[in-house]
Amino acid sequence: MLTFAQFLLPVALAAVAIVLFLGLANMVRGGSSSRSQTLMRWRVGLQAIAVAVIMLTIWLMGR
Repeated sequence: MLTFAQFLLPVALAAVAIVLFLGLANMVRGGSSSRSQTLMRWRVGLQAIAVAVIMLTIWLMGR
């Protein structure tokens, strides 16, 4: 199970980073505000998942 959590951690962090950079690119080029809101919601959800994966990894390492 530990290797699964170790695999998920970089994937979750990369997903957050990608959505963050998409949002920044949308803001820099003056894109749609509704797209910015959608990207922000995705980022917040992905961050929650990333935190859960981090906590799961820490818990598994302590066992």
